[in-house]
Amino acid sequence: MSSPIPLELQSKITSWRLRAAENALTLDEMREAIKLLRAGRITAVGASAAAKRTKAIAVIPSAGDMLADLM
Repeated sequence: MSSPIPLELQSKITSWRLRAAENALTLDEMREAIKLLRAGRITAVGASAAAKRTKAIAVIPSAGDMLADLM
């Protein structure tokens, strides 16, 4: 499950979109937008990878269980 976007970031995104539509977005604002949005994606990728590892560990049976099945 993804975490909600903080209100401050939502506000900035709205502002950036409006300024971009008006062709008034500065280079510094673009850099800030990219930095903040990429940080969110990097966090999401890390959380997703951790969840996949946890799920994979739960699926892999232990060696003792596999030996018990053979006997």
